[in-house]
Amino acid sequence: MWHLDPRDEQSCAWCIPCFADALADLLGNFGAPREQRGVDVLPLIHFLARNYEGVARRDRCNGEERHDIVVGPNEAARDFPGNDFAEQGCHVLSMWHRKQIRHYQSRVVGKTASRCLDLESDDVGLGTVRVLVIGSGAREHALLLALRRDPAVTDLLCAPGNAGTAAVAEQRDVDAASTDDVVALVRDWTPDLVVVGPEVPLVLGVADAVRKIGVPCFGPSAAAAQIEGSKAFAKDIMAEAGVRTARAEIVDSPAALDATMDRFGPTWVVKDDRLAGGKGVVVSADRLVARDHAAELLEKGHPVLFESFLNGPEVSLFCLVDGETVVPLAPAQDHKRVGDNDAGPNTGGMGAYAPLPWLPEGMVDRIVHEVVEPVAKEMVERGCPFSGLLYAGLAIDDEGPAVVEFNCRFGDPETQVVLELLDTPLAGLLHATATGELGNVAPLKWKDGSAVTVVLAAENYPASPRTGDVITGADIDGVLHAGTARNADGDLVSAGGRVLSVVGYGADLDAARADAYDKISKVTLRGGHFRTDIGRAAAEGRISL
Repeated sequence: MWHLDPRDEQSCAWCIPCFADALADLLGNFGAPREQRGVDVLPLIHFLARNYEGVARRDRCNGEERHDIVVGPNEAARDFPGNDFAEQGCHVLSMWHRKQIRHYQSRVVGKTASRCLDLESDDVGLGTVRVLVIGSGAREHALLLALRRDPAVTDLLCAPGNAGTAAVAEQRDVDAASTDDVVALVRDWTPDLVVVGPEVPLVLGVADAVRKIGVPCFGPSAAAAQIEGSKAFAKDIMAEAGVRTARAEIVDSPAALDATMDRFGPTWVVKDDRLAGGKGVVVSADRLVARDHAAELLEKGHPVLFESFLNGPEVSLFCLVDGETVVPLAPAQDHKRVGDNDAGPNTGGMGAYAPLPWLPEGMVDRIVHEVVEPVAKEMVERGCPFSGLLYAGLAIDDEGPAVVEFNCRFGDPETQVVLELLDTPLAGLLHATATGELGNVAPLKWKDGSAVTVVLAAENYPASPRTGDVITGADIDGVLHAGTARNADGDLVSAGGRVLSVVGYGADLDAARADAYDKISKVTLRGGHFRTDIGRAAAEGRISL
């Protein structure tokens, strides 16, 4: 073992540029500017970050507290016996050791090591350097962009990704819902953190499989993901936790359909009890429409959930959850119906905005205390603790919040606006959640202003969307890709129902709306359509409690 002596005025938890200075100095190469050095130390840094583990030690020298670190090869290093770095035994400082290291005010050749990163003394998650994001939508594109802004992240991989995420991260074409494929990719690429975006892989146990091979994964277990995978399970959790929600009944036989419908109305809420990509819900005052939807689901063998209709504006609140620890993000509101003024069928979401100028002060805290914390506690008590992003969809009325639904992951399109406003580095938050350190994170920081996202959908969405049409004008900042691909000629083409998610930002909601609609006006897609009223009611002051 070899260690840096604290009396050398070099110590632990340095940012990458400062660590590069220290290593270059050790290699006799310190005096030259970084761009003129004869030795590129970054590959060495990245190798050490992935393949060496350290134990932080506090020491005192000449009456002054210093910090240093002793490092040695871990199992990963021994897996690379032919690697020159491993054979040379480069037992040197690693800034990324996940749990022991914290960001200290260290000195490197007369300079403070904290000069390059704005970090709090209790920041966690600095172990994250290589991040694998599973998924292929605009949500994953937003996650990748936010992760790229985190100075601790050096490498990004998206699997399978889309035509837009290819510009942000390396890509691999894998089946996101296959535990075998994802585990094989993790073993091959050796990420420090895996982030699972969509709900289907989570319900199928992909996060469990990743954790089983010792890699931190942001996303709940298959058992905990049932909070979204089964609406009946979610209702049972809420009943035991004493959380307010709509009255509900499950129907699993056509013979019971009419009698159940008699106990609901005059507005019927009919939901597929299984995953339906946001499109398994019908809310209608027309009994025949509601009945037809229920009958269709039953014919497919899907149980049907009938709920009482909840009045009041809806709120989407994302919460990072680690057991019973809950950290809320900014509230948002999405627009589910396909057409302006909430006309037409439900979709996966046609747009969203954040924050909510009409939401009373203190309502987020109330939702956390009355809804999310009791649910998290109940799941711990049942032996299926939640770890990841718990998304509460709520209606707010005179009595307060009532749960419409829970999702077990970042919602789309709300993710696009929430992450646009988040100023705290994302990788540290996700890593802290995945490794049981969420309780140690500093208060979150947010940008001033508002964000709006508008979804450009393909012709005939949400029924049977047309695909393969060429898209132009999408190569501008703020255009996030969802259902896109490249054709044989290399043209950008539509490849799904929701094609793009265009994000605008501004000092207020009006400015953010103007920015988003200005950007989307530059994009062309044959038969493409979008709502023109995302966030308009809130901007005009027409939403109130």
